Amino acid sequence: MRKYGKLRQLGLLFAAAGLAGCSHESAQIYQGYAEGEFVRVAAPYAGSLTTLNVQRGAQIEAGTPLFALEQDNEKAARDEATQGLKRTEAQLENLKKGKRPAELDAIVAQREQARAAMKLSEDDFARDEKLAKAGFISSQKLDAGRTALKRDREHLKELEAQLATAKLAARADEIHAAEAAVAASRATLIRADWSLAQKSVAAPVAGLVQDTLYVQGEWVPAGSPVVSLLPPQNIKVRFFVPETRIGALKTGQAVTLSCDGCAAPISAAISYISPQAEYTPPVIYSRENRGKLVFLVEARPASINAAKLRPGQPMDVRL
Repeated sequence: MRKYGKLRQLGLLFAAAGLAGCSHESAQIYQGYAEGEFVRVAAPYAGSLTTLNVQRGAQIEAGTPLFALEQDNEKAARDEATQGLKRTEAQLENLKKGKRPAELDAIVAQREQARAAMKLSEDDFARDEKLAKAGFISSQKLDAGRTALKRDREHLKELEAQLATAKLAARADEIHAAEAAVAASRATLIRADWSLAQKSVAAPVAGLVQDTLYVQGEWVPAGSPVVSLLPPQNIKVRFFVPETRIGALKTGQAVTLSCDGCAAPISAAISYISPQAEYTPPVIYSRENRGKLVFLVEARPASINAAKLRPGQPMDVRL
């Protein structure tokens, strides 16, 4: 903000000098200065600066690696999230399957034993029925055989049900819960990957490396800019136009820029006209001093021409 205030004061001085040196009938040439809108690149996390890939004054393309912060904590979190996802996926797959073959074989063996025991009970009961009719055994003995046969039949049914259940997957509610756990683990891994990626920052736009604000080994607070970029499209020229001529200007209007050392005039277009007037000392609006009022106007050259300009560079603007 302090730099901006100085540039504005400089612009007002340029405007005052231009107004003093030119009459209303003279050519419409105004003095101004170049200004840049900087892209300050930062990481959302804090950390020590381990790598600085660019130097001040370098021209870079979008996607060029700029810097990297230490990443040990984020790598550990990513590894933990990876293992967590593998665990929940394995649990889900396990629930979708039946019991293991060895467990199924054990149930089958128990079923065969129960089937043999039931066959034996059936034979014993059939023999006891014949003996009871002939009066060789008591009714109590026959009832005991009937009870044993019923018990063995029910035991066989139980084992057959266990075998059918063992071949099925888990219940739908358990599978849905496991699927939700997998989705949560996958989201955790995505977040961990994103956090790790934020520690290595690339250029969001092409442009000039205006400044580097830290050196390797320094601690960088979260959100603190490390590299300042100046894209060509972010360079503009600010100049001041007297109140008597501001009504003739409009956005999109073509202007011509020139400067010391510029090989040829530079074409630009007005991009902004301030809605408020500015003046140097406090004045009372009157017919005599209205001419002291000036309006801020901004013009943007094409990117290929803007790259030739530097912030703070004095400019002449011809309407």
